[in-house]
Amino acid sequence: MKVDLNNLLKQAQDMQSKMQSAQAALAKIVVTGESGGGLVKIDMDGRHVVKSVWMDSTLEKEDKAFREELLMSAFNSALEKVEKISRQKLSHLTAEMQTKFSDDLAEV
Repeated sequence: MKVDLNNLLKQAQDMQSKMQSAQAALAKIVVTGESGGGLVKIDMDGRHVVKSVWMDSTLEKEDKAFREELLMSAFNSALEKVEKISRQKLSHLTAEMQTKFSDDLAEV
């Protein structure tokens, strides 16, 4: 069978456009990671950029190592949330790509 390269190229361009749209949408999301029962909060966008850090003023009395541990935990919480949302939003696109391109190439 002959593969229509123009059609294959168009499908690739369509998928690239969909992927760029999904990435732009992800960049607009903001999640909040928390630790210490809300004593520390970190806002992170879909590009993994930290937008804000908030610490309860009661932590000023605590030692540095404890505050650092809470910061790391809040950061990791935000990172996990971003990764989960990214996987959810992009998984259908990657499945669509695999299906389309594997079907087209199977015809070769």
